Amino acid sequence: MNKKNSYKTDQKEKLLEYMQAHADTHMTATDIYSGLRSASIRIGLTTVYRQLERLQEEGIVTKYVIDENTPACFEFTGHRHGEQQVCHHLKCISCGKLIHLHCAEVTKLEEHIFEDHHFRIDPRRTLFYGYCEDCMKEAAV
Repeated sequence: MNKKNSYKTDQKEKLLEYMQAHADTHMTATDIYSGLRSASIRIGLTTVYRQLERLQEEGIVTKYVIDENTPACFEFTGHRHGEQQVCHHLKCISCGKLIHLHCAEVTKLEEHIFEDHHFRIDPRRTLFYGYCEDCMKEAAV
């Protein structure tokens, strides 16, 4: 392996280690880039995007696309390789805050919709709009 390929492999390994250390956390490519740079790991943002796409293709990382106004986020799921990842999202209409929701009750709703209405929801793209706790408090003041 030449030095250039070794460097790319090292970057991929560092990115993968970072993702594993933050398993079950949804992060944007920019979040990951910033975290790696804070840990003094030399990597470019373009490389982060490229490696995340490769890890997604390999089934090690799950990519969540919320809407056209929210950057995609990624989650390390290698330890659950092959399982369907279930994560719904809540987005505040007021402040734009995004909440990642792992909830058995919503999963039951998803099952109901499939069984009774013959429609399969894609949890990676499911988004509920409403108001977050902070914005509800501000509105009540």
